[in-house]
Amino acid sequence: MNPSIIPLFLLGITLGTGLVATSSHWLLAWMGLEINTLAIIPLMINNHHPRAVEATTKYFITQATAAAVLLAAATTNAWLTGQWNIYEQPHEVPTLMIIIAVALKLGLAPLHLWLPEVLQGLDLTTGLLLSTWQKLAPFLLLLQIPMNDHNLLIFLGLTSTLVGGWGGLNQTQLRKILAYSSTAHLGWMILVIKFAPALTLFTLMTYWVMTSSAFLVLKFNKCYTINALGLSWADSPLMTSMMPLIMLSMAGLPPMTGFAPKMLILQELTKQELGMAALLAAFTALLGLYFYLRLSHAMTLTLYPNNLANIPRWRLYTGHPPAFLTLLALATIMLLPLTPAITALFTP
Repeated sequence: MNPSIIPLFLLGITLGTGLVATSSHWLLAWMGLEINTLAIIPLMINNHHPRAVEATTKYFITQATAAAVLLAAATTNAWLTGQWNIYEQPHEVPTLMIIIAVALKLGLAPLHLWLPEVLQGLDLTTGLLLSTWQKLAPFLLLLQIPMNDHNLLIFLGLTSTLVGGWGGLNQTQLRKILAYSSTAHLGWMILVIKFAPALTLFTLMTYWVMTSSAFLVLKFNKCYTINALGLSWADSPLMTSMMPLIMLSMAGLPPMTGFAPKMLILQELTKQELGMAALLAAFTALLGLYFYLRLSHAMTLTLYPNNLANIPRWRLYTGHPPAFLTLLALATIMLLPLTPAITALFTP
């Protein structure tokens, strides 16, 4: 692909998300989601590898299925209520169909099975785009839907946190681990999306920062498996020393940045008299903590020559990390004291 055409596809992704964010008509929102999907497909297949083609095909089929369900739900809602406005109270049946379609687009459990397979076939840059920006448009659509019963969203959130933590336990491919991590983080956001939309957006922004740091550090060190993490120290000692802290931040351990959204979400669930849901979410976070600690162990305690499974490369890349990546990693680790100021920006 000619590099000069890549900004055109990035512009299409941005315009699709912007159309979803600014539209109050179901057909316009559906068009925005379709523009978003069609714009990222050429970027996914740019690698010209069989795994990339397979991942792109799976992604296209999944997103087309979700878009068809969403369009059918919008049409059914117009048939039953006589209006196409997103902000009006929809019928119960179209609401259920819309939530299922959005859950499929986001990769929420139990509709998450496509996400690890798709992410495994992509390069880390496109995988980062899929794990961050592509989540924004469905989230904005879900925020606009008025709902009276939140039990389905709580069920999807708790299931996603459980499956996201459980699924990453026995994985050796870093991209699959990050896919299950994405499912778990999205589950935390879904739990409070109707109770505290500002907190959901704050959690989404924090997730963007942490996930971007993880993807870019792995791309800088050229690590794709757990065994390769033990060899990254010779390539970049600075980034390798920061990577365990980034993992612990994604796990939600204090005093890292990732502790703030989990603490605030548990506090909000307790205020809403959902103590059992908060307890289950806190327990499922321990599953994610295990495989994050597993990655940290691979980077710090299994260095060559202590672990003979890791054969060092004969030529090492000793480049300096870009300043943007260093600042992003520091933001992932050290922004917890600024949580009150940051949350104030998301409060209307």
